[in-house]
Amino acid sequence: MDKQYYFDYYQAERKHWFFKARNRIIMQHVADLIKNKKDLKILNIGVATGHTSELLSEFGAVKSVEFDEDCFEFTKKQCPQLDLIRGSILELPFEDSSYDIVCAFDVIEHIEDDATGVTEMQRVCKKGGNVVLTVPAFMSLWSHHDVINHHFKRYKKSEIKSLLTPNSNIVYLTYFNFFLFPPVWLFRKLNNLLGFTSKDKSKDDSAGSDLEMFKDKSIISKTLYSILSSERPFIKRKVVMPFGVSVLASWVKEIE
Repeated sequence: MDKQYYFDYYQAERKHWFFKARNRIIMQHVADLIKNKKDLKILNIGVATGHTSELLSEFGAVKSVEFDEDCFEFTKKQCPQLDLIRGSILELPFEDSSYDIVCAFDVIEHIEDDATGVTEMQRVCKKGGNVVLTVPAFMSLWSHHDVINHHFKRYKKSEIKSLLTPNSNIVYLTYFNFFLFPPVWLFRKLNNLLGFTSKDKSKDDSAGSDLEMFKDKSIISKTLYSILSSERPFIKRKVVMPFGVSVLASWVKEIE
């Protein structure tokens, strides 16, 4: 992808209503998991342009990992304050039980061998520590957005449960972006019906990404932000949503 794509994504991660609302939900859940603990060792995998690592730094020292070489180089230059290395979730260059929190936000859908990716996250997590991840939900929502972002699949909650073994260690597993699911489903179905979805994952063109819409400070963007943000109280109370555009999961490594 060209440098303009990464610059646009850098801006979106910090200003787009979706990322702002999503990150508020995720960081609230992380804060609830750690219960005011500070100075934690945190691993953030697949950091893209780095904003989630910036947010996680509130809770401790963050080691960031990015696999894509161009994205790594862009983020290294744009965010020199980050402790960033290039590496793969399939073979994390860290010893067992190294980190208090291991995160991958919208990452494992990008890898075909998702089971190995999740197992690696669990391996480097300390005993008593947490793995936290998000993924896009439901193949029925598959669209051009997934194609241009090089996704292999979208997930059901049950599939994430199967990846997080032992299942009894799951702290919280839910769909989220629940209230916006109906319009998103309808929009993507119409897009697919009109032939805007391609199965060619080799295309790098960002045209057609959901993030291209409502990215300004319009009343629509503010409304969408408010709707997604309104799910925070439900997440805080660990309410399990019956469906949603995304899945949120957290898992604890058992202390033997």
